[in-house]
Formats: sequence, structure tokens, C-alpha cells
Amino acid sequence: MFYGLNKFFKNILPKSLFYRALLIVAVPVIVLQLIITIVFFDSLWIKTNKGMTRALVNEISTFVEVYNNDNYDKEEITNLFSLYQDLNIEYIEDNNFNYDYDERWFSPIDRTLRRELKSRFNSEEFWFNTTSYKELIDLRIKYQSGYFKFLVPRDRVTSSSARIFALWITVPALIMIFISLIFLKNQTRPISNLARAAEKFGKGEEIEEYKPSGAAEIRQAGYEFDKMRKRIVRHLNQRSEMLSGISHDLRTPLTRMKLQLSFIKDKEISEKLSGDITEMEKMLNEYLQFASSRYNEKTETFDISELLKSTVNKYEKKEIVTNIPPRIYFDGRKNLIQRCIHNLIDNSIKYSANIIISLKKVESNIAIIVDDDGPGIPIKERENVLKPFYKINKSRGDSKSSVGLGLSIASDIARSHGGNIKLNTSPQNGLRAEVFLPF
Repeated sequence: MFYGLNKFFKNILPKSLFYRALLIVAVPVIVLQLIITIVFFDSLWIKTNKGMTRALVNEISTFVEVYNNDNYDKEEITNLFSLYQDLNIEYIEDNNFNYDYDERWFSPIDRTLRRELKSRFNSEEFWFNTTSYKELIDLRIKYQSGYFKFLVPRDRVTSSSARIFALWITVPALIMIFISLIFLKNQTRPISNLARAAEKFGKGEEIEEYKPSGAAEIRQAGYEFDKMRKRIVRHLNQRSEMLSGISHDLRTPLTRMKLQLSFIKDKEISEKLSGDITEMEKMLNEYLQFASSRYNEKTETFDISELLKSTVNKYEKKEIVTNIPPRIYFDGRKNLIQRCIHNLIDNSIKYSANIIISLKKVESNIAIIVDDDGPGIPIKERENVLKPFYKINKSRGDSKSSVGLGLSIASDIARSHGGNIKLNTSPQNGLRAEVFLPF
């Protein structure tokens, strides 16, 4: 039971820190206003109105009793009550006193007035309307062969202080909530800035110097994030410099080995060694690209639909069918995305005859889908092929034509943009490679 209630409240409560903090501030204020308003209306406004209405009904009842006494001049009595009791009184001859009135149960004035009139008169002997006039109440009391028409000022039965009270209790509360909004916005903005900076850095984007702000705890988190970012950047720069040194050191002996192969008279041995050296060079180049590609390009906004079309057109293959909607824009590193697409298409061309390339939006992601009719990849190997230098076996193709970095580089590029790659079985029973990029 408690678990269900806990889950229910979690579902209805806002997820944002700003709105949760606003609830913490606003709910007590609103509850306090409601309690004060209910207490005020119950103990003061309603009781005051009830007393004023009862006094009015007593005056009307007194007038009817005095008017019914033949010892007094009826016109003089009417003038006296009109002058001193602020009652506009008129006697109208009408034998048919049968009026239907609207039972406005939601109006406290109508309820109180109806209750007090019933305590003095029968239900068939009175009628009133509180909406015909803006500042007056039309009240009629049956008398002999006609009825008295009383036009009573509305302020005789209702207190004007209620509006003033409502104004004074509502406006300050709104002002306090508005001030709270400003303060809460200033408190949550540093958290949002930190989250955006972490997101951009996680995608490999270059961010400006981050300046922590806000409360002490948020500043501390910001300082620690900035220290971590600088350590990671320093580590990546050191790795790039180390790889550049390895590249320079390895290329020189490989070049000397190629020259020395030309002096070997045994052609068969020479060709085998030359093939090994070529594969080593290719592996070295691919590895250097894999390690340094994500840090050499800046983020820009580009049309990924146009990029995909131009990439496919370069292959000039009729076997490639496309389903690409126009004008889908994406913020990322254009050349890296193009290389990711190239690697996926190259992989499909190597092992299949027919390829279908699609582009679409899936919730908050852009999905690039490459389907082929090749042998596919076993389910248990789909995670492994995304690792660097991993090859399944020779049955999928010539292992010497690849160093096992195509899919791993594509996966690394997708992850550097905050996305990922999923491998599944295509409708043609081949391989389906799906690249998801958040936008």
C-alpha cells in the first residue's frame, strides 16, 4: 500500500529541481492562505453577513407589522422607513403573487437571505432577486391583495471588507511567490549550466572556460568538474603526443624494411614479408586515426540528410537504395559523422550485394539505419565486433582486408556525440546497423 502511494506521488510530482523547490515554497504559502481565508469567511464574513441580513429581515418584518396597524399613517410610515432605514418601499396591487426564483445555492448572500426570510415568512409570501440590479436587491413580500417591493442596497447584507481582505491576502502572496521564482531561478541556473557543460564535454565538444557559481555546494561540484575536465584533456593531449611519437618512430623502420626487401632474391619470401609490412602500416594508420579522430574537429550545425546523400552518391552503386527525408539538421562534427557512415557502408559493401540506407527521427534521436543481405553477425559476437582490432573469423570474409577497426571507429564516433550503435538482424536476414544520435 505504502509503496503504491509512494509511486503515485513520484509520478505526479515534477521531475525538475526548479519546480520541486517552487512547490516547497508555494505549497505552504497557498495552504496558509486557504486556511486563513476559510477561517475568515467562516468566523467573520459569513457571520457578519448573517447578522446584517437578520437585521434587514427584522426591519422588513417590523415595517409590515407597523404598516398593518391602522393607528399609524401608512404613507408616513413608508417615508420614515425609507428615510431612516435606507429602504426604497413601494406597494403594488397584484392578486397573483407567484414568482419563481433561481435557487443560487453557490451564493452565500442568497442562502443567508433565504434562510432568514423563511424564519419570518412562509415560502409563498416572499421573493427576491440579487442579480437584477448591480447595487440593489429586489425583495418582495406578499401583503393582502398585493405585495411590498423593497429595493435594498446590497451593502446592507454583505460586508465590503471581504474584497479588501481578499486583495490584501492574495497580492502579497503572489508577490512572495514571484520573488521566490526569481531566487529559485538564480539557484537552479548554476546546476543547469553545470549539466550543459558536462553534456557538451561528454560529447567531446570543446567548451569555454567553465566558471562555477551559485551556492557553496554547487560551486564545489563545479570546481571538481572543472578539475576533472582539465585532467582528462591533459591526458588526451599526452596520449595524442605519445601516438605521434610512436607514428614517427615506427614509420622509419618500416620504410627501411621495405627498402631491404628489394634486395631479397627469393620472390616468394619477399612478397610475404611485403604483405606483412603493408598490413602493419595499415594497422598503424587505422589505429592512429581511431585514437585521435574525435579531438581534431569542432562542432557545427549541418544538414545530415544532405551529408548522407552526398556520401552515398560517391559510391555510384545501384545496389544501394536510400530512404532519406530532406532537411534534418544536427549539431556535431561533420567529417566524423561522414567517416562513421563511410565505415558502415564499406562494411556492408564488403559482405553483401544489396544495401538499404534510411534516415529518420526516433523520439529525441536521429537514426541512421544501414541494412544489408550479407551473412550478418552472430548475436553473441555483436558486442565484440565493436571493440578495436576484433575479428570474428575467416568465414565472414578476407581477414587481411580489415584490421578490425571499422565498426569500432564508427561506434566511437557515435558515442563521442552522445549516441550509440546497435547491431541487429536486417529484414533481408543480413546485418542491420543503427546509429542513434541525440539532437
